[in-house]
Parts: sequence; structure tokens; C-alpha cells
Amino acid sequence: MAIDVDVQVAVDGCFLPSTAELTQWVEVALTGRLEQAEVCIRLVSTEESQELNHTWRGKDKPTNVLSFPFEAPPGIDTSLIGDLAICAEVVAAEAQEQQKQLSAHWAHMVIHGVLHLIGFDHINDADAEEMEALEIQLLAQLNFPNPYISA
Repeated sequence: MAIDVDVQVAVDGCFLPSTAELTQWVEVALTGRLEQAEVCIRLVSTEESQELNHTWRGKDKPTNVLSFPFEAPPGIDTSLIGDLAICAEVVAAEAQEQQKQLSAHWAHMVIHGVLHLIGFDHINDADAEEMEALEIQLLAQLNFPNPYISA
């Protein structure tokens, strides 16, 4: 499997995951789904997250993860599947509020975002159940608990 993860750190802060961790989480999400993929993960501030969320989703607040799938124009051969923008401050605050291990929540956000990049969604109940079940399974492979059960 050839997975290329480009990490852009656009926010200061400790407790950010390493490039190796981010890459591992992307690989877990894509194993058995894609043989080759290129993903850009940008770790952003609340300001940048809010701006992106407002511009692309019409929601004027920061959010944990935004997925931007890439669809190549006809005739262009690329392994790029898209970009993720993950707000470090929102992820940290959610982990604390939900009493979750920070690295487990980061892994969940990366896996969740990557699944969106490859076509999974949670717009209706059936799709949400399928996506959540897959997230639970993938996180278990990393020895992380079910993110949908309160601590």
C-alpha cells in the first residue's frame, strides 16, 4: 500500500499528533479500500476552521474536522483523494468534554475525515450506522475504545 500523507501544521500547540501517528491513522482507514492514496492533513486554528466552515458549509463556527474530497478532471491520473482540515483546539476541547483520551479522539477525527474523502457519509440513519460501525472497527484495531460510548 502506498499512502502519502502531507501534514501542514498551521497552529501552535503541544499535544499535536506526530506525522507518524497521522499517517498510521490514514493507513488504517484506507487498508483494503485503496492501494494508493495521497492526503493532505492541515492542523488549523479555530479562526481558520471557522473561516473554512463558513465558506464551505455556511456554518459560522469552528468545527473538529472538515473533509475536502478531490475529484480529478477527466484524463488526469492522480492518487490524491483530498484534504482534511482538523482544528486542534476543537479536538482537544471535545476530548476533554467527552472524557476521551486525546490521541483516541485525534485518531477518530482522522479516520472519520478520511472515510468522508472516500465517499462515506452520515446524512441518513443507515449511512450513519454503516460509517460509525466502520469507525468503531478501525479504532479497535488501534486499541482505542468505541468513540460513541460515553466514558
